[in-house]
Amino acid sequence: MTLHNYDVKDLSLAESGRRRIEWAYREMPVVKLIRERFAEEKPLRGVRISACLHVTTETANLALALKEGGADLVLCASNPLSTQDDVAAALVEYGIPTSAIKGEDEATYYRHINIALDHSPQMTVDDGADLVTSLHTKRSQLITGVIGGTEETTTGVVRLRSLEKAGKLKYPVIAVNDAQTKYLFDNRYGTGQSTIDGITRATNILWAGKKVVVCGYGWCGHGVALRARGLGAQVIVVEVAPVRALEAVMDGYLVMPLLEAAAVGDIFITLTGDKHVIDEAHFRVMKDGAIIANSGHFNVEINIPALEGLSSGHRRIRDFIDEYSLAGGRRVFLLGEGRLINLAAAEGHPASVMDMSFAIQALCLEYMAKNRGKLEAKVYPVPEDIDKQVARLKLNAMGIEIDRLTPEQENYLTSWEEGT
Repeated sequence: MTLHNYDVKDLSLAESGRRRIEWAYREMPVVKLIRERFAEEKPLRGVRISACLHVTTETANLALALKEGGADLVLCASNPLSTQDDVAAALVEYGIPTSAIKGEDEATYYRHINIALDHSPQMTVDDGADLVTSLHTKRSQLITGVIGGTEETTTGVVRLRSLEKAGKLKYPVIAVNDAQTKYLFDNRYGTGQSTIDGITRATNILWAGKKVVVCGYGWCGHGVALRARGLGAQVIVVEVAPVRALEAVMDGYLVMPLLEAAAVGDIFITLTGDKHVIDEAHFRVMKDGAIIANSGHFNVEINIPALEGLSSGHRRIRDFIDEYSLAGGRRVFLLGEGRLINLAAAEGHPASVMDMSFAIQALCLEYMAKNRGKLEAKVYPVPEDIDKQVARLKLNAMGIEIDRLTPEQENYLTSWEEGT
């Protein structure tokens, strides 16, 4: 296969990537342990894997672990703005074909997905289900050779479950996103920190005293609200699910409809996975200077065409900041073209939380290989023993010990007899 996009002779770019990959590896002890075992056992020997992920230092360490496990791996980007070009160059030097360029247009983005599918994968690793969707539609002739796959995100899992419900999912996929060691840490702490980081890098704002509107109170919304409040912001939560809305109230946040929040908010952050969460009616009532960012997977959470239609003028005033002029002399500022702000303007999640998410990815791919032909074409949860194994390895790496139940205690908890 031709190595696309990067001149492997450009040692300065690749060397930068290698050093940053090594730096992230320091914070990924669980992936390190798995990589060392994979190097000995080769559980993925000869398995062709096509991966569509954010091309970052953390992803690079997953890719290297899979390669050590014997996988024949190719990689493309799951978001046009999330690629770290030096990391992509380093991966090519490591012998992992990588098709990704930061800022690539839509045509290039899908061309790169097709390059990854040209690998005729036996397994897929996806972040948002674009790879799987293309495989099920435009490249369906390749599906017969696929053993299974994994999906990293909430958005992707929703798409795959819809595909399964329609009876169109053609191979088994494990919903990595639904593992406790993924969503409780990656979604909450990773998204919380990296989203605030991305907005801060793009704008250099002071958070203290700002009214921050968090759209969606799933685990990602939990994390962003928590971090924003920690920096002194007044947090308003917008929700459609009554239980989550009630939880936000009990957590001490204001909860109100978005149309009401739109008139008072200073910063708006979408984290829902849905379409047109912030829409024309909301733009019409936003105050001058409102900042809008998205940390959900796709940029459709913000109705950008509606914003453009309302605008009398549009200019780029700073990297990652587009100013739109609206009626009455108001200006609103869209960050990162509405794409994932934590990856567009910053470096994404800290390596420490991605250590757990990518450990799950690696172990689930190993599980798929061991159970080849035994799984139905459906979306599966992460096996509980894998979830617990990752948690134990992470605790051990942190030097933390926990108690164990005695046989008497275990028996008590599983007995139907009345306690005495």
